[in-house]
Amino acid sequence: MHLKEVAIIGAGPGGIAAAIQLKRYGMEPLLLEKSHIGGLLVNANLVENYPGFPGGIPGADLVKLFESHLGEIGMPVHFEEVVRLDWQESFIIETRDTKFHSRIAVVASGTKPRRFTDIEIPPEATERVFYEVYPIAGVADKRIAIVGAGDAAFDYALNLARRNEVTILNRGQKKRCLPLLWERAERSPRISYREDTSIAAIKGSRDGLVLDIKSPAGKWELSADYVIFAIGRVRQLDYFSERLTKMASELEERGLLYFVGDVRNDIYRQSSIAVGDGVHVAMKIYRRSQCKF
Repeated sequence: MHLKEVAIIGAGPGGIAAAIQLKRYGMEPLLLEKSHIGGLLVNANLVENYPGFPGGIPGADLVKLFESHLGEIGMPVHFEEVVRLDWQESFIIETRDTKFHSRIAVVASGTKPRRFTDIEIPPEATERVFYEVYPIAGVADKRIAIVGAGDAAFDYALNLARRNEVTILNRGQKKRCLPLLWERAERSPRISYREDTSIAAIKGSRDGLVLDIKSPAGKWELSADYVIFAIGRVRQLDYFSERLTKMASELEERGLLYFVGDVRNDIYRQSSIAVGDGVHVAMKIYRRSQCKF
């Protein structure tokens, strides 16, 4: 069993910022990540509100800079999925292969996509249905349907429309994205937008997918190679034990449990906010450690 003073679960912007700041204090946190660093930045077409990058920076490029920064300071990322986090005098962190103990836990596990449950998706179609853009970010000359009307849906569309034909399907009439994203999508010849549309069925075909669409104007079919559902996100805390869930508030008050980034910020999911959270938490942890002496 491995014992650490601080464990950080999640290597998105908040978790990375916490790790970097703790490293500056001479501490050696354990940084755990189940898949890739950067969190939702891997989906971002262009990050335009992160200071220091006039004109914006593609999300994938910002992730590469994060990777370089971690490498430069000798901060390793342990790519292991945390399947259970429990508390029993210390935090017990279980991955599929290892068990760790830590005195302090920083939870930066972000969010997970809200699943589409209106209809059952047949097995032959599931390999072409996604909830993130990064798995198909490199495809070209494809037809892609994106379900949603928020920032994510329009950002995904702008990202993919560089080399593909994209249709945005809005289940309502209101667009919930930033006005500038709508303006850019409206100008793109490769993006079409349909509102008041709902998917009645998804069928697999030899060439991809066929979506049965319902709208006030009637029923119609849309052929697509892929479908992305961008219909919201929820906090990723599935791995919390029942005991830890009940004790979370108490452990926060004791300065042993911290939440940073998207996992705590509800609709205010921005990389710059997450970075601030991470630095703030690291400073708190260090100050508390100094009070012991």
